[in-house]
Amino acid sequence: MLTEIHPKLPMRDKALTRRYYITTLGFTEFGSADTEGYLMVEKDRVQIHFFEFKALDPAENYGQVYIRTDNIEALYQWMINQGIPIHPSGHLQTKPWGQKEFSLLDPDNNLLTFGQTI
Repeated sequence: MLTEIHPKLPMRDKALTRRYYITTLGFTEFGSADTEGYLMVEKDRVQIHFFEFKALDPAENYGQVYIRTDNIEALYQWMINQGIPIHPSGHLQTKPWGQKEFSLLDPDNNLLTFGQTI
Protein backbone atom coordinates (compact mmCIF):
# COMPACT_ATOMS: atom_id res chain seq x y z
CA MET A 1 0.00 0.00 0.00
CA LEU A 2 2.70 2.53 0.86
CA THR A 3 4.59 3.78 -2.19
CA GLU A 4 6.73 6.82 -1.32
CA ILE A 5 7.84 9.11 1.45
CA HIS A 6 8.57 12.81 1.23
CA PRO A 7 10.15 14.10 4.43
CA LYS A 8 9.39 17.62 5.65
CA LEU A 9 12.30 19.45 7.23
CA PRO A 10 12.41 22.86 8.91
CA MET A 11 14.08 25.87 7.27
CA ARG A 12 14.69 29.38 8.54
CA ASP A 13 15.21 31.10 5.20
CA LYS A 14 13.60 29.81 2.00
CA ALA A 15 16.07 31.59 -0.32
CA LEU A 16 19.07 30.15 1.54
CA THR A 17 17.59 26.65 1.58
CA ARG A 18 16.65 26.86 -2.12
CA ARG A 19 20.16 28.02 -3.03
CA TYR A 20 21.83 25.24 -1.01
CA TYR A 21 19.74 22.39 -2.37
CA ILE A 22 19.59 23.63 -5.97
CA THR A 23 22.97 25.27 -6.49
CA THR A 24 25.08 23.19 -4.12
CA LEU A 25 23.46 19.76 -4.14
CA GLY A 26 21.96 19.78 -7.65
CA PHE A 27 18.28 19.38 -6.76
CA THR A 28 15.56 21.13 -8.77
CA GLU A 29 12.55 22.95 -7.41
CA PHE A 30 9.15 21.51 -8.29
CA GLY A 31 5.53 22.36 -7.74
CA SER A 32 3.17 24.62 -9.60
CA ALA A 33 3.00 27.40 -7.02
CA ASP A 34 5.66 29.31 -5.14
CA THR A 35 3.97 28.93 -1.77
CA GLU A 36 5.11 31.32 0.92
CA GLY A 37 6.99 29.52 3.66
CA TYR A 38 7.14 26.18 1.82
CA LEU A 39 9.67 24.67 -0.59
CA MET A 40 9.79 21.38 -2.48
CA VAL A 41 12.93 20.06 -4.18
CA GLU A 42 13.73 16.84 -5.98
CA LYS A 43 16.66 14.97 -7.46
CA ASP A 44 16.28 11.69 -9.29
CA ARG A 45 13.46 9.95 -7.36
CA VAL A 46 13.98 11.80 -4.06
CA GLN A 47 11.77 14.66 -2.92
CA ILE A 48 12.32 16.77 0.17
CA HIS A 49 9.81 19.32 1.42
CA PHE A 50 10.66 22.24 3.71
CA PHE A 51 8.45 24.32 5.96
CA GLU A 52 9.37 27.74 7.26
CA PHE A 53 10.36 27.89 10.93
CA LYS A 54 12.00 31.29 11.39
CA ALA A 55 12.59 30.78 15.13
CA LEU A 56 14.51 27.54 14.52
CA ASP A 57 17.76 27.33 16.46
CA PRO A 58 20.07 25.21 14.27
CA ALA A 59 21.95 24.02 17.34
CA GLU A 60 18.72 22.45 18.59
CA ASN A 61 17.46 21.10 15.26
CA TYR A 62 17.34 17.33 15.03
CA GLY A 63 15.83 17.10 11.54
CA GLN A 64 17.21 14.07 9.73
CA VAL A 65 16.63 12.17 6.54
CA TYR A 66 18.24 8.98 5.21
CA ILE A 67 18.63 8.90 1.44
CA ARG A 68 19.47 5.65 -0.31
CA THR A 69 21.67 5.65 -3.38
CA ASP A 70 22.86 3.04 -5.85
CA ASN A 71 26.36 4.54 -6.28
CA ILE A 72 27.54 5.87 -2.92
CA GLU A 73 31.19 6.19 -3.89
CA ALA A 74 30.49 8.28 -7.00
CA LEU A 75 28.05 10.50 -5.07
CA TYR A 76 30.55 10.99 -2.26
CA GLN A 77 33.36 11.82 -4.71
CA TRP A 78 31.12 14.28 -6.57
CA MET A 79 30.37 16.08 -3.30
CA ILE A 80 34.06 16.16 -2.37
CA ASN A 81 34.92 17.52 -5.84
CA GLN A 82 32.24 20.22 -5.45
CA GLY A 83 33.73 21.26 -2.11
CA ILE A 84 30.57 20.36 -0.21
CA PRO A 85 31.41 20.04 3.48
CA ILE A 86 30.94 16.53 4.82
CA HIS A 87 29.86 16.13 8.45
CA PRO A 88 33.02 15.83 10.61
CA SER A 89 31.84 12.43 11.89
CA GLY A 90 30.18 11.44 8.65
CA HIS A 91 32.86 10.67 6.09
CA LEU A 92 32.28 7.67 3.85
CA GLN A 93 32.55 4.49 5.85
CA THR A 94 31.19 0.97 6.02
CA LYS A 95 28.86 0.46 8.97
CA PRO A 96 28.40 -2.77 10.94
CA TRP A 97 24.74 -2.92 9.82
CA GLY A 98 25.76 -3.53 6.20
CA GLN A 99 25.54 0.00 4.81
CA LYS A 100 28.17 2.26 3.32
CA GLU A 101 27.28 5.81 4.43
CA PHE A 102 28.26 9.45 4.67
CA SER A 103 26.49 12.51 6.07
CA LEU A 104 26.32 16.27 5.75
CA LEU A 105 24.45 19.13 7.39
CA ASP A 106 22.38 21.68 5.52
CA PRO A 107 22.31 25.39 6.54
CA ASP A 108 19.65 24.68 9.19
CA ASN A 109 21.52 21.71 10.68
CA ASN A 110 19.25 19.10 9.09
CA LEU A 111 21.31 15.91 8.87
CA LEU A 112 21.34 14.26 5.43
CA THR A 113 22.73 10.73 5.51
CA PHE A 114 23.34 8.96 2.21
CA GLY A 115 23.61 5.18 2.23
CA GLN A 116 23.96 2.12 0.08
CA THR A 117 23.58 -1.53 1.02
CA ILE A 118 26.83 -3.43 0.56
